[in-house]
Amino acid sequence: MNTQKTQITKDFNAKLIHVAREFDAPLALVWRAYTEPTLLDQWWGPAPWRAETKTLNFTPGGYWLYAMVGPEGEKHWARMNYLSINRHKNFTMEDAFCDEHGVINTELPVSTGEMVFTGTPNGTRVEFKMTYATEAALQKIVEMGFAEGITLCLDQLETLFKQEKITV
Repeated sequence: MNTQKTQITKDFNAKLIHVAREFDAPLALVWRAYTEPTLLDQWWGPAPWRAETKTLNFTPGGYWLYAMVGPEGEKHWARMNYLSINRHKNFTMEDAFCDEHGVINTELPVSTGEMVFTGTPNGTRVEFKMTYATEAALQKIVEMGFAEGITLCLDQLETLFKQEKITV
């Protein structure tokens, strides 16, 4: 199995999606890529879309408020609430769509989950599991193109590491 590629598992009975990817980069750099706004903005949006951070307070109780900006300048807002953080190990969060002020849109799926970072002999493995309230909410995220979008994002992150655009 090629661990460089994004692995996605959907479990509709458990209402969860699991994503795993290994990067040829040290854990400290991968952690920074997931927790610093200037770095997140470089890879989080699947091209031709891009992420644009409005606010990021990476602390328990803090949140990341950002827009996915399309090629025509259209914006779709999202919010990631940080529930707990164990530096260089993991963080738990709630992920939701929202308006530009961070007010969660309850008409769209909201998930809770954990992002886990593990050092490997060749770099860092990142795994995240997102759980939804209902099977229908998970189905909606899948239909919205989650798998394709996250794969493009993680490929973009790998490119940044290969080009050494993220350094200590």
